[in-house]
Amino acid sequence: MTNHWIDIKNSDVILIMGSNAAENHPISFRWVTEARVNNGAKLISVDPRYTRTSSKADVYAPLRSGTDIAFLGGMLNYILQNELIHEEYVREYTNAVCLIHPDYDFNAETGLFTGYDEAGRKYDKTTFAYQVDEAGVALKDKTLQDPRCVYQLLKQHYSRYDLDTVSSITGTPVDKLQEVYETFVGKPGVADQGSYQPDRSGTIMYAMGWTQHTVGTQNIRAMAMIQLLLGNVGMAGGGINALRGESNVQGSTDHALLYHILPGYLTAPQASQTTLAEYVAKWTPMSVEPRSANWWGNYSKYITSYLKSMYGEAATAENDFGYAWLPKREDSGNYAWQLLFDAMYRSEIKGFFAWGQNPATSSGNISKVRQAMTNLDWMVAVNVYPTETAEFWRGPGTDPTTIATEVFQLPCAASVEKEGSITNSGRWAQWRYPAIDPPGAAMPDAEIMNEIFLAVKALYEAESGVFPDPIVNLKWDYFGGLDVPARLIAKEVNGYYLEDLTETNPDGTTTDRLAGDLIPNFTKLRNDGKTSSGCWIFSGSYNGPDFDTGNLMARRTRETGGIGMHPQWAWSWPLNRRIIYNRASVNLKGEPYDPGRPVIRWDATQAKWIGDVVDGNYPPLQNADGTDNENGRLPYIMEPEGVGRVFDIGKMAEGPFPEHYEPAESPLAEHPFGASHVRMNPVAYIPPAEELSPLAAPGGAQYPIVCTTYRVVEHWQTGVMSRWSPWLYELQPDMFVEMSEELAAEKGIQQGEQVRVVSARSSVRAVAIVTKRFKPFAIQGRSIHHVGVPWCFGWLAPTRDLGRMGGGNRLTPNIGDPNTHIPESKAFMVDVVKEA
Repeated sequence: MTNHWIDIKNSDVILIMGSNAAENHPISFRWVTEARVNNGAKLISVDPRYTRTSSKADVYAPLRSGTDIAFLGGMLNYILQNELIHEEYVREYTNAVCLIHPDYDFNAETGLFTGYDEAGRKYDKTTFAYQVDEAGVALKDKTLQDPRCVYQLLKQHYSRYDLDTVSSITGTPVDKLQEVYETFVGKPGVADQGSYQPDRSGTIMYAMGWTQHTVGTQNIRAMAMIQLLLGNVGMAGGGINALRGESNVQGSTDHALLYHILPGYLTAPQASQTTLAEYVAKWTPMSVEPRSANWWGNYSKYITSYLKSMYGEAATAENDFGYAWLPKREDSGNYAWQLLFDAMYRSEIKGFFAWGQNPATSSGNISKVRQAMTNLDWMVAVNVYPTETAEFWRGPGTDPTTIATEVFQLPCAASVEKEGSITNSGRWAQWRYPAIDPPGAAMPDAEIMNEIFLAVKALYEAESGVFPDPIVNLKWDYFGGLDVPARLIAKEVNGYYLEDLTETNPDGTTTDRLAGDLIPNFTKLRNDGKTSSGCWIFSGSYNGPDFDTGNLMARRTRETGGIGMHPQWAWSWPLNRRIIYNRASVNLKGEPYDPGRPVIRWDATQAKWIGDVVDGNYPPLQNADGTDNENGRLPYIMEPEGVGRVFDIGKMAEGPFPEHYEPAESPLAEHPFGASHVRMNPVAYIPPAEELSPLAAPGGAQYPIVCTTYRVVEHWQTGVMSRWSPWLYELQPDMFVEMSEELAAEKGIQQGEQVRVVSARSSVRAVAIVTKRFKPFAIQGRSIHHVGVPWCFGWLAPTRDLGRMGGGNRLTPNIGDPNTHIPESKAFMVDVVKEA
């Protein structure tokens, strides 16, 4: 998330796509309301159904699930055809000016980019590259006229996405498309409207409605491209803002929840990188762009400090700082969530820690997930209440006498029963304290992990084992003392000086540091083993020995700051910066594009930046007289080019520009752009073929209705915490399916009747909710119905009822996005039939 919920109050126009923020994210929606009341901001809601958010919006536009790229492609075309770009921003701060490899091409007839390998279902990305000069620097055309520059290629690519075409794909009426585009972007020559003008800003809010698709990553890419063209990244009231499904999703990702990263978004090592030097060489980006900061050039400092945090005194220069002890991925290995259950289904995984999760309800195609768990030898389920996962062995359709899995249920403390930090979508790390002790035998997660680790370590010390080094050398000294373990861990994450040393400051003065001092921030980390940090981006969050003054995450000062970002409330990574890439909010001389809401500005008399913590403390690119400042650097400090990428040069599994592909299950037998165009994402993740992963035939009559899943405000995630509450359960007691009045009439279904929703994988019993909130879509000359189901229900709580069988994820496929492998649970095909 580039900005924070609070910054939404600075927006002139807010686009919420595929998220019922008013219901499911009420804290963030508070700032939407403030923007509308105080700023006169316009709110746009785009969703397959009319939601509570839609009821508050100035503009509501329906769209068929799975067609967001077509919708956004139409907006890109509107921007480009009407030349509604922030021209200086695009020219100076994006790669739209760069010339692309002469062999790069996109075949509009087939929907494929150059380099597609049909057999391997992947791209050779050789042509997804810049033309370069003899020094390797990308060639540029700042007039934006060269036919090989990104801007012209972009314009050509999206010229096909005219209003009529987009409407026939999405089902959004043409007049609604026009209204959304004009409201968010603006109209040519009309001031004080939209967000393309330098002194106006717009923001986008999204949630799982965008990510859970075979093109989920590309959905977000498309909106990022729009925000770059409009100059909305780095601006107050701008950015791309994710609405996370949990209060600490951002924090868990920061600290390496995902298999392919280490804390602080360092890449997890691969088997071929046998030494630390090989690892650093592989993952440290090189830059020849003379004005690039290339902040990832500090990779060796961050990984070495991480290793010292992990292994302490055992990590030395002589043993590569313990690099050999880190787990290594197979170079071609993929350990994403869906693939783990595929492997479990094949009996390749025999043990499973289900920690704070309920995959027997939350995963795509949960029938397969539950079947996969029957192949386990053991499972450890750590949760606040019993879950469908912990008790899968006696769930619907299972015979406990045939299941040999040994299940251990460990009760753990809830979030209000333990101390520690959470990090929200805006990167704000906030410290929490226990309101009450956990009941009975329940323990905080860290204490459970401590007991397990100490037992495992004792076994390795007594019996050695195949590879004891990672266990016996692990630095683990957070428990058993007088200090609160969470605070010691937070200090470890921040990092320490490990030896006495003298640092030279930018002004030439020196500072003496003592071994054991906490690191002030990550700019002080080193690659010689003299510093540690468990997560470099959090370095600076706990930089003093005294809890009250050193733990900046615990701050609660209500000081709004210049644009109301409360810089003394909690702590935001990195360096307490509230808006990242904020140097893109000023022109080449450091003057704010939006003087009324300056994020930062350059004070030439003091030769320093004023405002937010600046993103890379470099002076402006130009001096006050317009001459180049040789010390200035481009604003996108994490990209080797120093600019935002409108054209992707090979990070994504797909091509450089998002292209509309139909969902795996679709009401259309062919792609709307023609029979020769590949129908679905050509590089989407498709699980191994077996009987529990069937897909509906595209355009087939057996499953003619589009379905999507969503949350309800009364239940939390899979309902593990909320279904046990009698008040919440009374408010929302049972599985339901929302459908239009037109579909109900067609099917002869009355309000409140029991129906069965059927997909190619399974079926669920549900109560029919007949509503005006869904309407049929006009798609390619046909009327297509759309329904929606929640995914929070299961058969366990508050009483065991095997007839319930579970929520919406019994219906969903486990095909997924090729980048994240998240399942496509927001667009699939079903039928609805009355129960006999």
